[in-house]
Amino acid sequence: MTVRQLPLPDLVAACADLGVPAVGLWREPVQAYGVEGAAKLVREAGLAVTTLCRGGFLTATDPAARARALDDNRRAVDEAATLGTEVLVLVSGGLPAGSRDLRGARERIADALAELGPYAEAHGVRLAVEPLHPMFAADRCVVSTLAQALDLAERFPARQVGVAVDTYHVWWDDDAPAQIARAGAGGRIHTFQLADWVTPLPAGVLNGRGQLGDGAIDLREWRAHVEAAGYTGPIEVELFNDALWARDGREVLAETVDRFTRHAL
Repeated sequence: MTVRQLPLPDLVAACADLGVPAVGLWREPVQAYGVEGAAKLVREAGLAVTTLCRGGFLTATDPAARARALDDNRRAVDEAATLGTEVLVLVSGGLPAGSRDLRGARERIADALAELGPYAEAHGVRLAVEPLHPMFAADRCVVSTLAQALDLAERFPARQVGVAVDTYHVWWDDDAPAQIARAGAGGRIHTFQLADWVTPLPAGVLNGRGQLGDGAIDLREWRAHVEAAGYTGPIEVELFNDALWARDGREVLAETVDRFTRHAL
C-alpha cells in the first residue's frame, strides 16, 4: 500500500532491485492480478509475503451481512495460504449504523474469531487483530488499544489469533509497551508495522500516515519494545499518503528503504 501506484509486477521488481526481501500484500491488487499468479510472481522473484491485508469487518448485526463477512474472511484465509504467508491482518470493523454499543461490537468480533480461528489454523494461517487509533473506532475499528486486542486474542490459542503492532496506531498509548510485553510473552505478536505520525491530519484522516522520520514517533524505541518482547519476524512499512502516491513509485520505495535504515535500524 505504501506504493500502491505501482502495478504488482513493478512492485515485485522494484523490491527485488532494492534488496527488499519480502512484501506485505493487500487483497484488492492481488485479486485483480489473480491470486495464483501473484503467488507465482512473488515466489519467482525470490520474495516472501509477510502478511495479507485485510480481513475483518466482523461487527455487523444483520445475519446475512454477518454470514457474508465470515465467508469473505474464509476467502481471505485461502488467499493468504496460496500466497504463502502465515499472517492475515484483521481490521475488526466499526459500529453498525445507529449503534453506540462498543462492547457488543467487540463481542461479535470474538464470536467471529471463534469460527475463523480454527479455519485459519487448518490452512496454516494466523489471524492478527490490529488495534486502530481511537479516531477510527466509530467507522472502521472498535478495537482501539493493544489491551483490547489481546483481550480478544487471548480467548483463543496463539497459533490461531494474535495481534498486529502498528506504531501509527499505538504510539500515543502509555500502556502499549506493557501490552507488547504481554503479547510477546504469549507468542502473539504476529506482525510489526511502522508509520510516522504527522500533523495536521488530512481531511478524512485515513491517508495521513507519515513517511518514516517525518513525524513524532520514536521508531527505534518501538522496535526495541517488540524485540525485547521476543519478536524476530519481518518489519513492514505501511503508509497511506496521497502525496507519496502521487510520486514515482520506485522513487518512493527507494526513499522508504533509506528512511527505514536511518530511522528504524
